[in-house]
Parts: sequence; C-alpha cells; structure tokens
Amino acid sequence: MRHKYILVDLFCGAGGFSLGFYLTNRFRHVLAIDNYPPAAKTYKQNFPNTIVTTEDIKDVNGDMIFDLVGKNIDVVIGSPPCEPFTGANPRRERNPLDRLYKDPIGRLTLNFIRLVGILKPKVFIMENVPAIMDNGLKVALMKEFRIAGYKKIYFNILRAEDYGTPSHRVRVFISNVEIKPQRTRKRVAVAEALSGLPEPGTSYPPNHDVPSMPRKKLKRISRLKWGEALIYYEGARGHRLPNLIRLHPYRIAPTVLGSSRFIHPFENRFLTVREQARLMGFPDTFVFLGGRDEQYNMVGEAVPVPLSKAIALSVAEKLDSGGI
Repeated sequence: MRHKYILVDLFCGAGGFSLGFYLTNRFRHVLAIDNYPPAAKTYKQNFPNTIVTTEDIKDVNGDMIFDLVGKNIDVVIGSPPCEPFTGANPRRERNPLDRLYKDPIGRLTLNFIRLVGILKPKVFIMENVPAIMDNGLKVALMKEFRIAGYKKIYFNILRAEDYGTPSHRVRVFISNVEIKPQRTRKRVAVAEALSGLPEPGTSYPPNHDVPSMPRKKLKRISRLKWGEALIYYEGARGHRLPNLIRLHPYRIAPTVLGSSRFIHPFENRFLTVREQARLMGFPDTFVFLGGRDEQYNMVGEAVPVPLSKAIALSVAEKLDSGGI
C-alpha cells in the first residue's frame, strides 16, 4: 500500500478541491476549515472522517491545528475568496494592492499565507482567479510567501476544460512547486455531461429538483437560442457579463460562478443543482446541503473535481520522488 499524505484544507467550501485529492487515494484529509455553515455541513456530509470546523480563519492559529491533527502536515490547500480580485465584482478596490491589504475579505488571503508559514507543509496550493496577479499583486504575494518561509513560488495557470471538466474555467494555483498535470485530449460537451440523468424530481440523485420560474420569464427563455443570455450585469469597470445562458449542448459550458444560473439546452427551465454540479465534475453521490441558492453557490465556487484530481496526481508524484 502506497503512503497517504496528510492534507489540510483551508477555505474548504463544499469540498471540490478536497474531493479531487481524495479520489486519487493518495491523501488523508484530516482537517477542513470554512466559516460558512452550509459549506462546512456539506463538507462533513461528504467527508465524514475529516474534522471540520467553522472557525473564522482570522481566529485560527497553529496551536489549534496542531492540537487537532498533530504537526506532520504534508499538504495545505485552500481557496480564499476571489471577490476582492475578480473583474466580475463592480465594487472591487481600484488600487490592486488595496484588494489584498485593505479589503477585509482580500486580507483573508494573507491569513492563508500566515497559516502556511506556521504549518510548514511540504506543499501548499492556493487557488484563485488570475486577477490576483494584477499590477503588483504577484510581487506582493511572492514577498508574503517569502516571509512565510517559501522562497520559490509558482503561479500555475490551468484551464479546467483541459482536464476533463465540462465547463470553461481559468484559475491560478499558487504553490511552492510547479504543477503540470497530465492533460486529457478529449473535451466533454454539455450534452455528454448531462446524459443519463433521470427526470428531475426523482429521489436519486440528490439535488435534482427544478426551481420554479415566473411565467413571464418562462416566455422569455423559450425564445433563447443556444449560447444566448437572458440578462447581463455590470462587472468591474462597466464590463457587461452574461447570466441565464441557454447552454449549447455540443460545446463545453461557460464558467460556472456562484451566481451562475443556466438554461437547459433542450428544455425551457433552469438546470438543477445536480446538473450544474455535473458541469463541475462532481459525482452524483456528492450531496449539497442548505437552501437551493446556497447549493448553487457552493457548486460555482468550487474547484472543478477533474482539475483537482489532475493536480493531486501531479503533487503525489512530486512527493513520492522526494524532490521537494
């Protein structure tokens, strides 16, 4: 039996990032932290053997973690909130450095770095939007990680669709090791991702109920062609961003965000939470708890599972080689 590496997940959310590592059978998840109760409950439901705490990360210190799981931690992963950095946020700070040092939510990223410096894992991986590298932020993050004790920092930009995820997503995985997962040749289109599901409303799989829709909106979506959006909203710098898109069945889906709601390619209805979760590579056995909007949000804020698994395999290989 191959060695299992000890893993801690900070800002664990529902557990998409963790799940990819779990599916490799090479990691033992000992602790997960998230201060959002529906996410913490969802994580515990799907990882019953992991200690899950809803502490605010700002109040977490090394002694608390060491008391719970000991000091031999191999890997720390986590996804601090991306809202202060993303272009989809019309209220983000104009000065990029203020997004990290002034915005109280942006400062949570510094708390991830603080805990990495205390826990001293062999590998850490912090996921976020590429805009976290904008205009001086990359240099600032390198400086903060250097203070935490890590001299070499890699900004690994990966596309989820290159690793079997049925939706588009570009994210940066900031780490002390270079991450080059094995790409898949095949792209998984929406129709294939949604195939085999029963009609919504059945007892299995879970989270497969159709939200109600006002008659007026139903009329409007019935006129949408594949790829068209029902509404647009304003992001940073006045950029117009689409939502309520009717998915094209023979292409990958657009990026799934926490606020994303999609229209079924062939039916005049919203996707169910389960269908949306399939666009992020979650297996049907994964259960989302909380209200329906909370479930959609957890799906959209997760690291896609196929991408996470590809990263995990790459990390396990590096740890096995002992070259870290």
